[in-house]
Amino acid sequence: MSRNKLGVIGAALTLAAGVLSGCSGGEAVDVGDGGGSAGGAGGVLNAAIGGEPDQLDPHKTSAYYSFQVLENVYDTLVEPDADLKMVPSLATKWTTSADQLTWTFTLRDGAKFSDGSPLTSEDVVYSYERIIKQKLNTAYKFATVKSVTGPDPATVVVTLTAPTPNLLANLGGFKGVAIVEKSNVESGKVKTAPVGSGPFKVAGYTSGDSIKLVRNDTYWGDKPKLDGVTFTFVKDPTVALQNLRSGQVQWTDNLPPQQVTSLRDGDDPVVKTAPSTDYWYVALNEARKPFDNPEVRRAIGYALDREAITKAAKFGLATVNQAAIPRNSAFFYDYAPFSHDPAKAKQMLGQAGVGNLTMDLMVTSEYPETVTAAQVIAAQLKDVGITVKIRTLDFAQWLDEQAKGNFDGFMLGWLGNVDPDEFYYAQHHSGGTFNFHKYANPAVDKLLDTARTETDQGARKQAYDQAAKQIVDDASYLYLYNPDVVQGWSKKVSGYDVRSDRAIRFRTVALGK
Repeated sequence: MSRNKLGVIGAALTLAAGVLSGCSGGEAVDVGDGGGSAGGAGGVLNAAIGGEPDQLDPHKTSAYYSFQVLENVYDTLVEPDADLKMVPSLATKWTTSADQLTWTFTLRDGAKFSDGSPLTSEDVVYSYERIIKQKLNTAYKFATVKSVTGPDPATVVVTLTAPTPNLLANLGGFKGVAIVEKSNVESGKVKTAPVGSGPFKVAGYTSGDSIKLVRNDTYWGDKPKLDGVTFTFVKDPTVALQNLRSGQVQWTDNLPPQQVTSLRDGDDPVVKTAPSTDYWYVALNEARKPFDNPEVRRAIGYALDREAITKAAKFGLATVNQAAIPRNSAFFYDYAPFSHDPAKAKQMLGQAGVGNLTMDLMVTSEYPETVTAAQVIAAQLKDVGITVKIRTLDFAQWLDEQAKGNFDGFMLGWLGNVDPDEFYYAQHHSGGTFNFHKYANPAVDKLLDTARTETDQGARKQAYDQAAKQIVDDASYLYLYNPDVVQGWSKKVSGYDVRSDRAIRFRTVALGK
């Protein structure tokens, strides 16, 4: 799940336009060197997250629990600000050639990894080539990259095969494209003891319990006020809330959804919500019969009552949507062809020759809303003659089964999207990294390939609209809803804000007494 983690609020369109108009034709973007002023020590923040990372290698994990930690450990060349506009991080400025095929980035002076070794263009080249050559999770983001070179320690040159309006989002949208240290990777320690250049560094990892971060005193930016952050793994949201109220933890995003509305009305703990860039969905395995038949998938689409599923899973903290991109995005496409019509679903299944179907539906206990939603989905599909066997796994097992294609269907979410390409390409292109359900439509492939290199924003929006319509019509995913981001923290915490991309950033946080 991307964040592979992290509502667009019009930022995707602004972002793409900014990439072209603000940084092209040799014009530079430069906001200076970022300083590095001293911060005061402020204790250790205890943060309760809903599950344990599968690993801490940013290029290989796809788990949101991993990226909650890694957001505070690693840097990217650029990063999204609060409005999801891409701004400098390890790169302080960049220029583009007139033909938009050569991007030249100037690295921040004095940036170091947390072990004290300098971070240079060689590390950027190594990181990107690792992703590309090993075809790791974010390799699809480099599809138009012809080469990455470091002509000197402070300069990175990215050469493209075609104009790429979302290149900055690809290079900095989330920590799956982080700059890693070669020796840390080659030693294998990156999985549990990663070395990054971010505001905190990993000081300890106790499997099944917690990950401890401490302040990185070599950090190039303003030094964190906190001495450290401890992420504890708390699956039960009721327990997480109890721990927050008791002061055992000072921050959590694992709150009982049925209590959020009342919690927002109080001031201790502080509970805030924001529209997200996420979507949640059901995928059916098109490598298995009868789910290879789009009429069967569409029939299931008509059997689902999305309002009821969303109410049960999210208690009003989500917006029903039959496509991926949320309503508050400039790339939103208003298309909802599926009504809740069990009679029509039965008729379509009969016409497809499907009766008394038993279906495996894979969910994970580490995302409790999938378990709750699956129970509602099972009841709805029973009404049209489909028996659902809910298979509940821990997330590491879930990821393994997904990768093997060992499922009839699964429910999960895709988090942290910034550019429209992130909503569709990896999931629905026939060669997509996360196309585990084996969807393939040449027309969709062509639209997605065209849209990611289209520099005219009107034409780009039109291509994504057409792709979205076909993906929905083919029931590649049965989209359910766009959830809100919900997070809570102690009144002692200051300097923290909820972000629509779910990036958990503690570098500006202070903890009062």
